[in-house]
Amino acid sequence: MNRSNRLSSRLAALLVFTLLLPLLACAGTASADAPYRGYTWTGSGSEVSSINGYMYDSSIDPGSTAAGALKNPESLFIAEDDTLYIVDTGNSRIIHLDKNGEPIKIIGDAEGGGKLQEPKGIFVKPDGTVYVADTKNQRIAVFNPEGGYVQEFPKPDSTLLGANFSYSPSKLIVDKRNYMYVVSDGNTQGLMQIDSTGKFKGFYGANHVGFSWSRLLIRLVATKEQQSQLAAVRPSEFSNVDIDEEGFIYSTTLGEENNQIKRLSPVGVDTLNTGNRRYGDFYTDGPFSMASFIGISVDRNGFITALDLQTGKIFQYDKLGNLLFSFGGIGEQNGLFVTPSAVDQTSDGLLYVIDKGRGRIDRFRATPFAELVHEASLLYVDGKYEEAQALWQEVLRLNANYEMAYQAIGKALYKAENYQEAMDYFKLSNSRADYSSAFREYRKVFIREHFTWFFSGTIALLLLLYWGMPKVYRRFLAWLYGQKAAVKAAAAKGEL
Repeated sequence: MNRSNRLSSRLAALLVFTLLLPLLACAGTASADAPYRGYTWTGSGSEVSSINGYMYDSSIDPGSTAAGALKNPESLFIAEDDTLYIVDTGNSRIIHLDKNGEPIKIIGDAEGGGKLQEPKGIFVKPDGTVYVADTKNQRIAVFNPEGGYVQEFPKPDSTLLGANFSYSPSKLIVDKRNYMYVVSDGNTQGLMQIDSTGKFKGFYGANHVGFSWSRLLIRLVATKEQQSQLAAVRPSEFSNVDIDEEGFIYSTTLGEENNQIKRLSPVGVDTLNTGNRRYGDFYTDGPFSMASFIGISVDRNGFITALDLQTGKIFQYDKLGNLLFSFGGIGEQNGLFVTPSAVDQTSDGLLYVIDKGRGRIDRFRATPFAELVHEASLLYVDGKYEEAQALWQEVLRLNANYEMAYQAIGKALYKAENYQEAMDYFKLSNSRADYSSAFREYRKVFIREHFTWFFSGTIALLLLLYWGMPKVYRRFLAWLYGQKAAVKAAAAKGEL
C-alpha cells in the first residue's frame, strides 16, 4: 500500500470513529449501568477508571436445548469455524455447539474405547481433530471431526518420569507437528511434551522457584532437618495453556506473585517478561494477594485474554503484555460470574466465558472504545508509532486516564525526533526508561544546536584560567604573606 493510500485509510478510520462518538457516549453510559466498572492500572501501581472494553451480550444455556444441562464444565475451545466445544466434566462428555448455542453433536458419551471419565481439557486442530484431556482415565483421547473415537495416549512409558509419577492430564495444546503439551495436575516440572507416537520427549518451560531473602536467612540458621524441608520447596504448577498462530505457547501459573502469564518460545524460554511483571489486579480483596489465573486465550491478532478465578475478572493484554482492559467480577448479575472456569473468543472478537457455577456460557461484545484501542494497539505493537498517533490521541480525548496512550504518543514523537515533547508524554505514562532515552537524545540535540556558545564559553574559560589565575594566585600569596607578617608583628609586641 502506498503512502497516500495509507493516509487515506487513517483519515477514513478517524472519520468512522468520529461518527461513532454517540455510540461511545452510550458506551460510557452503559459502563455506569454495567455491574462492573472499567479500569486499568498505571505504571506507579494506581488504579484509574476507564471506559469499559467489553459489555455483557447474552448467555447460552445448553440445558434449554437437546444437549441437556451442563454439570461442572471445566473448559472451552472455539474452533477455526467459530463453533464451541464445551468440556462438560460432570457429565463426562464434550458438547459441540454452533455459535448460537445450538447442539451439533456429543462426543465421548457412548460406551466403548472412547467413553470419557471427567475430562478437563480440550484442543481442536484446524482440520477438526479433537484431543481431550481425559483426566480420570489418565489419558489423552483423540476423536475425528465427526466425533468418532480414533486412539488414546496413556501415561508415557519413560524412565524420565519416575516410578511414582502421577499422570493426571487436565489441559493441553497440540502444535503443527502433532506434539502434545500437557498440563498434568500436581506436576511442577513443567509441561509434558509428548510426540505424535505417544513418546515422552521431556518437560518443557518449567517454572522456577524465585529468590527469597527470608528463605536464605532461614537456611543459614536452620538445622539439617529444616534444610531438607526447605529443599523440598517446588516451583508452581501450570494451570492452563494456549498456542498462537506462530507456535508460541502461552501459559498461566497459580501461586505466583509475578509473571503469572508467560509466552514460551520453541525451546521453553519466556519471551513475554524480561523482569518481574505483575498481571491481574495489584491487590485483591480477601485472604489472597495475587491473581489466580485459570484460563487463557490468545486471538489471531495476539491479544491475550486471561481469567482470574479469585476475583472473577477478565484481563486483556496486548502482545507485549500491556494491560488494555479489565472487566467482570463475582456476583449474580449478568456480566458477573458465580464460578468462572474458562474463556475463549471467536474470530469476530466475541468473548465467551464458562460460568461453572451457573452451568452456562456468557457472551461479551467489544465496545467501540475497545475497537479503537485494538486498532491503535496493533499498529503500536508493529512499531508503526507515527501511524498510530492519531488513534491514540482519539483514545486520550475519550479517556484521559489511559496511560498506555501517553506512552504510545511519546514513542511517535521520539521517532519523529521531537524529544522534548516526547519526554512530557513519557513522564505522563510513568515510563522511566523511555523518558531517560528521550532525555539523552534531547541533551545531544541541545548541545549540538548550541555548540558555538559552548565552544566559545569553553575557550573564554580556558583563557581566563590561563591569564587570570597567575594574577589571582600571586594576589593570594601576597595576602597570605601579609597575614603571616601581621601575626609575627603582633607576636613581637606581645599582643598574642
